[in-house]
Amino acid sequence: MPEGPSLIILRDELARFAGQSIRVAQGTSALDLDRMSGERIIAFRTWGKHLLIELEHFTMRVHLLMFGTYRINEGKPGRDPKLSLLLDDGDMLNFYACDLRYLDDPLDQIYDWRSDVMADAWSPRRARNKLLKQPDTLVCDALLDQTIFSGVGNIIRNEVQYRTRIHPESRIGALPPRKLGELIREARTYSFDFLAWKRVFVLKKNLAAHTKKNCKRCELPFLKTWPGTSARRSFFCTGCQVLYG
Repeated sequence: MPEGPSLIILRDELARFAGQSIRVAQGTSALDLDRMSGERIIAFRTWGKHLLIELEHFTMRVHLLMFGTYRINEGKPGRDPKLSLLLDDGDMLNFYACDLRYLDDPLDQIYDWRSDVMADAWSPRRARNKLLKQPDTLVCDALLDQTIFSGVGNIIRNEVQYRTRIHPESRIGALPPRKLGELIREARTYSFDFLAWKRVFVLKKNLAAHTKKNCKRCELPFLKTWPGTSARRSFFCTGCQVLYG
């Protein structure tokens, strides 16, 4: 599943098409895609893992889910796009295996930008307050809660847990205050590291925990489990990642 930093890259790649009008909107989606035809693109925005195509009268929300992809000015052999936009200058934007929704209300009424870890409006204080209200929640679940850490996915989660030396099954209420602050801070810091590495194609080279076999600090084998209600793969070291609570 594309995480927040990957959506930032997509947003920036599409930014040059802002101001153009959509000549034809079509695809395999059950939505009335023709509703987009004739609309002018105001801007491309993101909130966490959502790409927002802001139009004159409404917004199209694109969620790439687990296996979503996109193509610019080309198709995907053997696949029909869920959404295909032909722009007035001849450019084409194709989106595959994604969830599409129309948003009719103003985006500021729908989204709380303070929960997006990569947004200028990101509020660590708000994140702390929300976490303190759920002391029994496991860290591995809290980091994937998009109402607190919008944009954080499984790669970022595993790397943040490793950086902060926190066992994924630690309970939020058991974390010392400084450790909780470190967790919140690293969720944002690592997301920007992820973005920088992804831009220059060295993300995999810089992964320290996700899909790795051994801890570079302890030289112990990583454990791979599927803890918490999220049941997503966790890679962690029992030697240096402390289980709180």
